[in-house]
Amino acid sequence: MSEQVDLTTIPISPEGGNVDGGKSDDGATITVFHDKEHFNVKHPLSNRWTLWFTKPASGKGDNWNDLLKEVITFESVEEFWGVYNNITPVSELALKSDYHLFKEGVRPEWEDPQNKHGGKWSYQFKEKRAINIDELWLHTMLAAIGETLEDEEDGEVMGVVVNVRKAFFRVGVWTRTIGKSIPGRGDGDVAGGKGRTPEKGREILLNIGQRFKATLRLPPNELVEFSGHTDSAHSGSTRAKAKFTA
Repeated sequence: MSEQVDLTTIPISPEGGNVDGGKSDDGATITVFHDKEHFNVKHPLSNRWTLWFTKPASGKGDNWNDLLKEVITFESVEEFWGVYNNITPVSELALKSDYHLFKEGVRPEWEDPQNKHGGKWSYQFKEKRAINIDELWLHTMLAAIGETLEDEEDGEVMGVVVNVRKAFFRVGVWTRTIGKSIPGRGDGDVAGGKGRTPEKGREILLNIGQRFKATLRLPPNELVEFSGHTDSAHSGSTRAKAKFTA
């Protein structure tokens, strides 16, 4: 595994100028696509996102909370590329490592209050040498932060995950619900509420699954699977029986 850059040294705001649409000294607008270090305008995302990293366990006594590290939070396209260009690619991570990209304030854990009623879509790539996992993970992150995995009013997607294992790479999308209204949430709540019927909830989740499948560029005969976090916790595995497939 190559040495990871100290992310506290990454300039996630441009040096000088007005980050909200300023001009350079000669009056030109410079975006990150023109100059990745000296841009003078930022493109805000709809949500703030936090990157997390799970380092490999050194022994059976390791605590999950000690392995899970919060890396950095960002809120613009430019900040995302600043982070992405300075972290270790998935293909170079040690086995049993994970990246998690979640909305700010949501920990990538089943027990988090915003996750405990939810589940995840996932797919395992068993032919590790036959795929470009770095490109697939990049497209998954871009779909998440670009809010293209769901419709605006759905409020389901919590984050995306990639797992590096000896026999496979696994990519997943975590959702707030399993297609049912969350107990105690009223009709005014965007996520898990609004009086959704089970049929509507299932429709929303299946739509996310189809968009996730398209993001991974999977052929029609390959299936992504959805399972609930509660089922996974009860089975003691991240591979609980699938509730849905797409």
